[in-house]
Amino acid sequence: MNALPPIADLDLRRATVCQLLHWLASDRVQPRVLADVYQEAIERINPQLNAYVGLSPGLLQEQARTAGHRRRDGVIGRLDGIPIALKDNFDIAGWPTRAGLPGREQPAEHDAHVVARLRAAGAVLVGKTNMDEGALGAATDNPHYGPTHNPWKHGYSAGGSSGGAAAAVAAGLAAAAVGSDSLGSIRIPASYCGLFALKPTHGEISARGMVPAARRLDAVGLLARSVADLTVLLQVLAGYDADDARSRRRRVALAPPDWEPGKLRCGLLPDLAAVGVQPGVAALFEDALARLPRELGERRTVDFDDWPFARTRRAGLLLMEAEMLGTFADDLADTAHPVSGRFRGMLDYAARKSAADYAMADRVLDAATLKMRRLFAQVDVLVLPTTPQGAFPLGGPVPDSQADLTSFASLAGCPAVSIPMGRLPDGLPVGLQFVGARGSDLRLLELAAVCAATLDAEPAYPALA
Repeated sequence: MNALPPIADLDLRRATVCQLLHWLASDRVQPRVLADVYQEAIERINPQLNAYVGLSPGLLQEQARTAGHRRRDGVIGRLDGIPIALKDNFDIAGWPTRAGLPGREQPAEHDAHVVARLRAAGAVLVGKTNMDEGALGAATDNPHYGPTHNPWKHGYSAGGSSGGAAAAVAAGLAAAAVGSDSLGSIRIPASYCGLFALKPTHGEISARGMVPAARRLDAVGLLARSVADLTVLLQVLAGYDADDARSRRRRVALAPPDWEPGKLRCGLLPDLAAVGVQPGVAALFEDALARLPRELGERRTVDFDDWPFARTRRAGLLLMEAEMLGTFADDLADTAHPVSGRFRGMLDYAARKSAADYAMADRVLDAATLKMRRLFAQVDVLVLPTTPQGAFPLGGPVPDSQADLTSFASLAGCPAVSIPMGRLPDGLPVGLQFVGARGSDLRLLELAAVCAATLDAEPAYPALA
């Protein structure tokens, strides 16, 4: 029997996690070879992309060698040998956790919960990815570490605040990535970079060891090149953590994927233009709906007149800014390593607000919970664009509305999945978003997988060869 030919480097970089796991299990590729391929691509491409701000090639190779030994000895983890990137707001023992800010060089003493889970599953940690200062932004145009460029169009934003993580996956510099999502920080860059993303039910994945933005909004988010990869990552990372005050203990398993084809009740907004969706994005959305007549079942227009998207997003932002006054107090006081004027100005805005202002913003979370209950009594899933626009030029005006369509799921604690739905006239991708009731993560992933297969709209990875 003839041996199969070696797998080309480009094919390894464009492959999904599930495909790589198959090739590793069948000895088509070895962990060290896979690590070499990614390392070479990072050395060649990252200088122009600026996705990574923390790398250790020696550590990458050491992890790959260890993964190879485990595969040889027959005791392997679920992700053994898979290169995974991490946003630079997660603790990795021995690495500084900069969170996009200057002067943070003290190495972390312990791994974040998700890092420990990834290590236990055998994942190869590639490095730390670029992000907005303190995760407060959606452009990843960092004044201290430089901007991350969209891999599909140099000079354009990759989104944020997990922009470095998204750029790394889209450009074939990591097989998948873990980031954070407080108002859309995973889904926005997924939309701009043509990726698949999951913001799980709040508390489904422990956020211990992640620098908080707003603990009542923060979620560990996942980025990958397929829905199946998101499902594998969720299964590895989810679970109760007694040391995380907001970790979610399930009384029953995650809701199973049991929707019947054609019987789905799909909620749609009545007027996308009224909530600021640009015409090109609206056209792609309508085309996607037309191509999913059976998958999305019965379509119902849902009333969102009582939910002012921009104002509620702004309330969530105030909660973040106010909490960051405490989280980043030392950074604000560090005159040797000053934060940017923009970051300081946003936190100063919160400092000028009263306790009553904060309490009013906090009430939006209760309003979101009630809105969620009413909404998902009428429909099974809310379907809408992930972002009102596509990626925009770096250094220019930053749209205020980037998180308008993602913030509802964050404020309500719901799971949300973003998949690619096509490309705008300028060639840049944009995403389609599914939002479900709390605990419906697996159902959303199943629906997203079916819709993604029909649309077949994901770009040809990697963005940069």
